[in-house]
Amino acid sequence: MRYAVLSDVHGNLEALRAVLADAADRSDAVFCLGDVVGYGADPAACVDLVGERCQEVVGGNHEHAVAGRLELDWFNPYARAAAEWTRERLDADARAWLGALPLVREVEDATLVHASPAGPDEWDYLVSAEDGFAAFSAFGTRVCFVGHSHIPRVWSSGSWGRDWEPHPQEIAVEAGCRYIVNVGSVGQPRDRDPRAAYALWDTERRRIAVRRILYDVGAARAKIVAAGLPRFLADRLGDGR
Repeated sequence: MRYAVLSDVHGNLEALRAVLADAADRSDAVFCLGDVVGYGADPAACVDLVGERCQEVVGGNHEHAVAGRLELDWFNPYARAAAEWTRERLDADARAWLGALPLVREVEDATLVHASPAGPDEWDYLVSAEDGFAAFSAFGTRVCFVGHSHIPRVWSSGSWGRDWEPHPQEIAVEAGCRYIVNVGSVGQPRDRDPRAAYALWDTERRRIAVRRILYDVGAARAKIVAAGLPRFLADRLGDGR
């Protein structure tokens, strides 16, 4: 089986459509690791498209915020403004769907979670080598896919020791090893690369690749500005920050 694993769409419809188009002929199923909404100007359309195209979806902190399950004081001013704006533009069914998403799923030999598997509802970021190594004891599958930081990363652990790849492209899933893979962000990358990011997991070839996809950043930025959302949320898309 071939799986596309995406995360952190954040209401960016242009990026989501580009990623799904790229994944269409490369995957048999699509998984989403949460934060479908927040920051971008098309939350309802992104919720509908993820609900239609993704076989497995877990919830993120922005889902919890919009559904009223997380206090907005937790967010910085930009994220809080976006969460409030998003909440007003989703109907009750969409908010209920977001609020009911599980925080953890297991599919085949993979764990799907938005933030750290060590505390899915504490929203800790896995960024540094130490962050990832400390989380291996929190899941039992061979692979754990995460998002939340918007920065692709891969941690691996085996009898030979541990390794951390801060700029992953493609890795071999080796026997006797376990992995944590941060798939990056579809709608708001923060690694100074504005292209959308997602992962492809091929269970037969035993490969995981992080792909970067061009999309119409200008259109996404213009929508954010036109919607009256903070200008910073538009400007950061072009810089990948």
